[in-house]
Amino acid sequence: MTPESVQTLIQNGLEMTMLLAAPLLLAALVTGLLVSIFQAATQINETTLSFIPKLLVMAVVLVAAGPWMINLIVDYTRRLFQEIPWMIG
Repeated sequence: MTPESVQTLIQNGLEMTMLLAAPLLLAALVTGLLVSIFQAATQINETTLSFIPKLLVMAVVLVAAGPWMINLIVDYTRRLFQEIPWMIG
């Protein structure tokens, strides 16, 4: 296994991680921003007010994007298993 192939393998793994985490992180970011604007406008400083909406939105995003995320990680894993003979070399 050459250093270039290890670097490519790590890069692909990091890209896959970002693709899988992006929908959840973006949903939490947008929800947190909207809740913080609402809290600033109404001057309500309740911690559960920011936690519960994020939790609900992330659950909805998981239900909506879950099949895509599963297909993505299954395809990536299949590719990794198929490339094992060439990696060992």
